[in-house]
Amino acid sequence: MVIPSCDFSKENILAAYEKLQITEDHKKLLTKVVATILPGGEIRGAEELNVQDFVLVMANDCLNEENQSDFTNGLKHFDKYVQKKYGNSFGKMEQHKAEEVFNTIVNDEEITPDSPKKDGYNLNEIKNFLGTTKRFTLQSYLSTEYFMTEVMPYKMIPGGFKGEKLIDPSEKINING
Repeated sequence: MVIPSCDFSKENILAAYEKLQITEDHKKLLTKVVATILPGGEIRGAEELNVQDFVLVMANDCLNEENQSDFTNGLKHFDKYVQKKYGNSFGKMEQHKAEEVFNTIVNDEEITPDSPKKDGYNLNEIKNFLGTTKRFTLQSYLSTEYFMTEVMPYKMIPGGFKGEKLIDPSEKINING
C-alpha cells in the first residue's frame, strides 16, 4: 500500500489554472518566454512584475476551448521543439539567442493553420502560444501600477490643452491620453 503513494515521477497540475492543466515546469518556461518578450534592465522586466501569472489567468479564463488547447499544446511542445531544432533548452539560452528563436518562430510566415506537423510538432500551436503570450504580456505590462506611475505616468485629469509645445526628448509622455 505504501509503494504507490511514493511515486514522485508525476508532476502536479497547478490548481489555479484548472482548464489549462499545466505544471510548475511549464510555468517556469512561460516565465522565461515573458522575460524574453520584455527583459529587465533600466526598467523592471515582465518577470519582475509576475506577468506570467496574468498570462496564465487570461489564458485560463478568457480563451475559448480551442484557443486554450492551442495555448497549452504550444506551451507543452515549445521547449521540446526548440531543444530539437536549436540544440538547447529555451530556459537555458542566453537572452539574445532566446530573442532570436522567439522572433524566428513568431515571424515565420510559412507557419499557417493548415501547416503539417514538422518534426512531430504542430508549429501552428507553438506559434499561437507565442502570439497569445506576447499579446497578454504586453497587455499586462502596460496596465501595471509600475508602468502607469513610473514609466509613463498616467494623469487622470490632464493639465489642459496646450496648442503649441516644444518637444523635449527627455520628458516622459502619457500614452494614455
